[in-house]
Amino acid sequence: MTKSVLVVFLLALISFALLQNWVLATSTTNHVNKGSYGPGSVKSTQCPSHCTRRCSKTQYHKPCMFFCQKCCRKCLCVPPGYYGNKSVCPCYNNWKTKRGGPKCP
Repeated sequence: MTKSVLVVFLLALISFALLQNWVLATSTTNHVNKGSYGPGSVKSTQCPSHCTRRCSKTQYHKPCMFFCQKCCRKCLCVPPGYYGNKSVCPCYNNWKTKRGGPKCP
């Protein structure tokens, strides 16, 4: 009897933890204003300023700027933030290197 109560308690605890993680994951997803980002949201003349923002927190500033501006000119889009959020710019997200890695920072 004691073992079954303990097993039920542990299962309830695990399911509660999983539910809590799921709720946190769905409530903290990117709430990016997709209207101001996306394909065609940046003019090629705006690429340097958008890439300066995008690359401002990396220790590899020069390569980040080079590839970001190359991607920006092709895709006319730079994702928001310093890292990630590439889903709002499909072209920026899907452009790959010869080895299959991401081309755009």
